[in-house]
Amino acid sequence: MAAVRRWSEGMASDNVKGLVLALSSSLFIGASFIVKKKGLKKAGASGIRAGSGGYSYLLEPLWWVGMITMVVGEIANFAAYAFAPAILVTPLGALSIIISAALAHIILREKLHTFGILGCVLCVVGSTAIVLHAPPERQIESVTEVWDLATEPGFLFYALLVLTAVFILIFHFVPQYGQSHIMVYIGVCSLVGSISVMSVKAVGIALKLTFSGMNQLVYPQTWAFTLVVVTCVVTQMNYLNKALDTFNTAVVSPIYYVMFTTLTILASVIMFKDWDRQNPTQIITEMCAFVTILSGTFLLHKTKDMADGTSLTSMSMRQLKHEEEDGFDESIPLKRQDSLRIP
Repeated sequence: MAAVRRWSEGMASDNVKGLVLALSSSLFIGASFIVKKKGLKKAGASGIRAGSGGYSYLLEPLWWVGMITMVVGEIANFAAYAFAPAILVTPLGALSIIISAALAHIILREKLHTFGILGCVLCVVGSTAIVLHAPPERQIESVTEVWDLATEPGFLFYALLVLTAVFILIFHFVPQYGQSHIMVYIGVCSLVGSISVMSVKAVGIALKLTFSGMNQLVYPQTWAFTLVVVTCVVTQMNYLNKALDTFNTAVVSPIYYVMFTTLTILASVIMFKDWDRQNPTQIITEMCAFVTILSGTFLLHKTKDMADGTSLTSMSMRQLKHEEEDGFDESIPLKRQDSLRIP
């Protein structure tokens, strides 16, 4: 009851604005996954697939529709970070998983098992619990305050670890394992994403303060954060496109969500010290809620494998032979199934 009372009191604060913007963002982004996937499939049918290093999808109108939809969602998400802490905004991305999984089941014919639906429910329950126990937004009066937080030893050490891991993944693991291991592409997206969210929040705060009469555009820190955002977003887009084109959407979405959310919350806790404004009970509740979300995404993941396994055992030998000629590898359980063509 105390959590509900605290949440209802926060309805008049900036947190509710961040909540509404985050929910809207998830709706747009969840739908964009499906539209972009349709565009990638059409582009791959007439050119080199994105998963193989091609960029023919840039000439596909449907992909651009999905891209615009995602941009709208990201703008809403961008605004949400200016009003609410990342520990509240980021977990609400679970809604985009549910939307993308449901639409993939309906539009892309990527089966969603009954337990996958249960996984979606768990994601919603966990996200709701995190919303109810989210800390209040830290009051910041200048973008230079954010810069000071970003240049503290703790966050600098985290950023160095992230950059090191990203370079190792891109230059060593992507060429060898990108097409067969889903964690490679998603790992790059998630690691870079945790840094981009912190920069997005900094730019969002700068713009919010600027619109309120305190011009932050005169500070070089604002433009430094903007440069980091642009660099990170371009990198994320590139490797997310590769992941979507190579693996099943219903698998990419939840795994990306789990890794991205985990790393973003960790980055936010280190940089903005969110947990310093909470008591142990609230922190433990948030951790349990996040475990609930992880359980939901695990169910989505495993039930997708079950569905793929069932579809494989029901195929005839002639169909399997044809699929092998298209490059299908049975040793890769998460390899995309939508590219298979049955004669």
